[in-house]
Parts: sequence; structure tokens; C-alpha cells
Amino acid sequence: QVQLVESGGGLVQAGGSLRLSCAASGRTFSSYAMGWFRQAPGKERRFVASISWSGDTTYYADSVKGRFTISRDNAKNTFYLQMNSLKPEDTAVYSCAAREGLYSSNWSQYHYWGQGTQVTVSS
Repeated sequence: QVQLVESGGGLVQAGGSLRLSCAASGRTFSSYAMGWFRQAPGKERRFVASISWSGDTTYYADSVKGRFTISRDNAKNTFYLQMNSLKPEDTAVYSCAAREGLYSSNWSQYHYWGQGTQVTVSS
């Protein structure tokens, strides 16, 4: 089992920045690929970014490429999502997730989930 806890969400103006953190506990964190997903009200869950277990490979949704950066610190059992140049359309509940195996953009392939953290971007 892996337990995930997100933090760092909040309210920010358009153009601003936030950094989300996801702290993991339980089984060996470094063996899991990690991902960030988001869900806006009335919309389906969507992929944001993912990172391999080693941190060597990252993958982003086109909508956030160049603005968001995913990273991980296996020594701290934590991974991050740095969000810059935020837009109102980035408003959503952001959730971190873990899976054994390769990183993926498919939320159904992730085995463990955090509770989510709200990000609100005002115009």
C-alpha cells in the first residue's frame, strides 16, 4: 500500500505560480511512477503530467507543456508539480497518483490516489 497526501493548492491570480507537493508513505516510493491529474467541476478527470520512477522521464499534457514542471525527490518520498503562468482554465482539483511500472497518462492505470487539492486561478 502507498498513501499519498497532496498540499500546496490555493487561490492565485492569472499569471501566478503554485507548487503542489505529494508526500508518499508506505511501500517503496522510488519504485513507483507518479502522475498528476485534475478535474474541473462537471468535467472528466484529465491527465496533467507524469514522471518515471527514476525521475529521468517526464510527460506532459499539451495544455500545460512549457508552464508546468513535474519532479520528484525519492529521498524525501515526495514529488512535485510546479505550476507557472497559471490560467483560469487551470482551475480544478488536482490529485496525485502512483502506479507500479511505467509512467502513464491513463488515470485508470494508477493504483493509489491522494485526496486532491483545490487550485483556483482568478482572472
